[in-house]
Amino acid sequence: MADALRLRTACVLTDYLEYCARVPGSAPRPPSTPEAAVLRSVATHLRQRYQHVWSHYRGYRGNRIELVTQVAHETLHGSRSPTWGRVVALVTFAGTLLERPPRGHTLALKEREADVERDCQSLVALLCDWLTGQHGAWLQAQGGWDGFCHFFTPALMSWRRLLVQVILSYFTATILTYLWTKLS
Repeated sequence: MADALRLRTACVLTDYLEYCARVPGSAPRPPSTPEAAVLRSVATHLRQRYQHVWSHYRGYRGNRIELVTQVAHETLHGSRSPTWGRVVALVTFAGTLLERPPRGHTLALKEREADVERDCQSLVALLCDWLTGQHGAWLQAQGGWDGFCHFFTPALMSWRRLLVQVILSYFTATILTYLWTKLS
C-alpha cells in the first residue's frame, strides 16, 4: 500500500512540477491523472490569489531544494500537522520556483535548462519523501490522493448541481409561462 501511495504521489508531483517547468509559450501536456488535474486547478487559483508575492520567486536562481525544505519546515513548525491547503501551497511554491523566464530573457538559458530539469526531479523526490515518509500516516488517514480530490471537488460538484437546478428551473418556468399564456 505504501509503495502504491508513493508511486501515485510521485506521479502527481511530477505532473505538476513538469507542468510548471515547461518552456514558456509551449503547450502544456494534459494532466496525467484526475488528481493532477485537480492539483493544477487548485494551484492556479492559489497562484492568482498570491500572484504579487510569488511573482518575486519566478526564475529563482538560488538553491531551490534548500528553499523548499526551509518553507516545508516553517509550514509545519511546531505542532502543526499537514493540511491539504498547506500541501498545495508548498507544491505550488515549488512549481513557482521552477518557472522559466519568458523567451528572450537574458539568463544563461543552457545552464538554466539543466538546472530546472535537475531541480524538478530533486523537488519531486523531496516532496514525495516529505509526504509519504514523514507525513505518510497523515496522507493515508486523509484517503490519499482520492481524499485530495474529494476535499477540493465538492464545491465544484455543488456548483454544477446548482447550475443544473437553475437551468431546469428556468426551463420549467418558461414552459409553465408558455402554457399559462396559451390556456388563458
